[in-house]
Amino acid sequence: MKRVNFLRFTLLTLLISTGGIAQLKEPAKDDNTLFAENVFHLSEIMLHDVANPPAASRFYAYSMLAAYEVVYASENKLANLNNQFKEKLKITPPSKSKGFLLSLAATYAMLDVGKQIMPSGYLLEKEQEKLLEFYTQERKASSAAIKSSVNYAKEISRQVVLYAKSDGYNKLSTYRRYTPKKGEGGWYPTPPEYMSAIEPKWETIRPFFIDSAAQFSPTVPAPFSKDPGSSFVIQMKEVYDKTKQLTSEQQEIANFWDCNPFAVDYSGHMAIGLKKISPGGHWMGITGIACQQAKVPFDSTVLIHAMVSFTLHDAFISCWQEKYKSDRIRPETAINKYLDPAWRPLLQTPPFPEYTSGHSVASASAAVILTHFLGDPFAFTDTSEQLFGLPDRNFTSFYQASDEAAISRLYGGIHFRDACEEGVKQGRKVGHFTLSKFLSANRK
Repeated sequence: MKRVNFLRFTLLTLLISTGGIAQLKEPAKDDNTLFAENVFHLSEIMLHDVANPPAASRFYAYSMLAAYEVVYASENKLANLNNQFKEKLKITPPSKSKGFLLSLAATYAMLDVGKQIMPSGYLLEKEQEKLLEFYTQERKASSAAIKSSVNYAKEISRQVVLYAKSDGYNKLSTYRRYTPKKGEGGWYPTPPEYMSAIEPKWETIRPFFIDSAAQFSPTVPAPFSKDPGSSFVIQMKEVYDKTKQLTSEQQEIANFWDCNPFAVDYSGHMAIGLKKISPGGHWMGITGIACQQAKVPFDSTVLIHAMVSFTLHDAFISCWQEKYKSDRIRPETAINKYLDPAWRPLLQTPPFPEYTSGHSVASASAAVILTHFLGDPFAFTDTSEQLFGLPDRNFTSFYQASDEAAISRLYGGIHFRDACEEGVKQGRKVGHFTLSKFLSANRK
């Protein structure tokens, strides 16, 4: 049976009981659509900057935090998540002037944080201008109301950016450069670019909810071995054999969930970067699609986006800690060395160790959050990859989508089976933990 979104009824009851319903000038769906469109503008900047998956999750999380804090601080209808964070956040909200516009302030604050923490964030200024133009021309908002809302948003975003600056991100460049370890079975850069390892010290980033990067360490991966009967060789042969006999459906699944911002194509001697959304960006897109479809109140839309982004952020910290701890060889390197030097995976291998699968961990964690708020089953059409020329895919639940995302990595030839399966378990543990933090905050 589909779970009823308790937040939807709670928030609607509060609106009616306080007389707030009369103040709504536009349907909540319009606000939700506008919010989702601007979340996508964050994704566009990340595409421009080729943001790696962990960094992208951080950019989404702090941007969504700003939107959440606007809603929480201005109306106080949502749970106080700030006290549940590993490092508590204290926001001092500014005073609201008459005519304050909640959806404008929340969306503007989201863009404002993205503008300040992303390398090419300055490009979001034009989106902020378009947002103000929309409220002026379409919503007929007064200049006083717009000014009040923008000032409120800027003050919240200022405090969120200060909080972000203390999470360890600025120290990453000070660590010693990562070099592959000697010996068999360890990770080594892969073709075609042989890029250096991405974010080997991401475990040092401050999480939002989890206690430490190692809190949900998965089962130890199958140890490297050249024994024909070993688990490692069996899994290596599975990847090799499977990728040589993929069905058209399996190829479509692999390409749909590729989400590799580092993919490169060659035309003669020219390397051409293939812009692709990150795994976290894909799930933020799904979140927007689902919230619009469910027609939840704007408050809930912001909350769900925030919880998904916080969870993805912590999921990548957990996953990346394991990647550089186990430091396992990629299928492409192993197969080329021990089975077939000419073999290439369907998808390009991303530049970091294999275990666990980042897409498996992230997708599973996001599915836990979305299922809690929007129910199971929840049928939806994922249009997130339209920009990249890929056909939409239909799902009956968030768990079905996340399981497909996980197995897609084996179809693509970039992960062994245990990295996918254990990654799902790891991601669900992270998701349930972050959800428990929300439930604790909601009871207080």
